[in-house]
Amino acid sequence: MSLDPLLLDIPERLDGERTVLLAPRAGLGAEMAVVITQSLAHLRPWMPWAQDAPSAESAELVVRRMQADFIARRDLCFQIYARRPDGSAGRMLGGTGLHRIDWAVRKFEVGYWIRPEAAGQGHVTEAVRLLTMLAFGPLDARRVEIRCDTRNTRSRAVAERCGFALEGVLRCDSLGVDGRPRDTCVYAQVARPASGA
Repeated sequence: MSLDPLLLDIPERLDGERTVLLAPRAGLGAEMAVVITQSLAHLRPWMPWAQDAPSAESAELVVRRMQADFIARRDLCFQIYARRPDGSAGRMLGGTGLHRIDWAVRKFEVGYWIRPEAAGQGHVTEAVRLLTMLAFGPLDARRVEIRCDTRNTRSRAVAERCGFALEGVLRCDSLGVDGRPRDTCVYAQVARPASGA
């Protein structure tokens, strides 16, 4: 596929059975700030951006940058919501997306976080499956990765539940939030080559 990514019609809403993913939009900052603040203790060990409570204004700035990046196809962030019985998006639960995009290779990395009281209910697993279908479907991905700290057992369990294969562990690959070297698990799915290729 040689189409310029700006010409791709990427859905701004993805629907699962219990989960709705919505692309970022202006005006979500205050709600995002509350969700992150309530999740800090849960996120702080793993997420460098979740060390301090954001203000509504700083979170709004982040949301608008996410929206701009989505439109420019540089980064495809989504907010995770609980799905109401009527199909509408209910409470904001966290965030996910296709990151570190390489359009030439058609490679994407899935990231995710969830507020603590919604953890273990299948929302992240469903979100990852929705994004994986988007990547290998309309976005014609060749490779989708999930990378996480080797000690982040919950994140690793999501990758394994969603059918991502552990390709290896990168030792001392990056610095953790405590400034110490950490090891990174690399999970991936790759597209099946076309027959005869």
